[in-house]
Amino acid sequence: MAELKITKDNFEAEVLHAKHPVLLDFWAPWCGPCRMLAPVIEELAKEYAGRAVVGKVNVDEQPELAAAFRVASIPTVAVLKDGKVVNVSVGYKPKEALAALLA
Repeated sequence: MAELKITKDNFEAEVLHAKHPVLLDFWAPWCGPCRMLAPVIEELAKEYAGRAVVGKVNVDEQPELAAAFRVASIPTVAVLKDGKVVNVSVGYKPKEALAALLA
């Protein structure tokens, strides 16, 4: 399953009411480290299909969501379980480190 594009319009349904943990990648197209992280996020989306929701939040298009999560630097990856943030990672991290956030 590909990563989902998360917006303020689908946030409640896709994130808050998710039956599985949710990994959100806060990114922007102009961000070099975000572009480096994109293939890692895509791999995680495929590997965790059916076990986790992997979503991407473009901070330029969704400033309200970025503000709600207090995103000050990108890329920021947040993991939510039952609608609550349980882990946050800022900056580029290897796939293993991000997968560990979902554990």
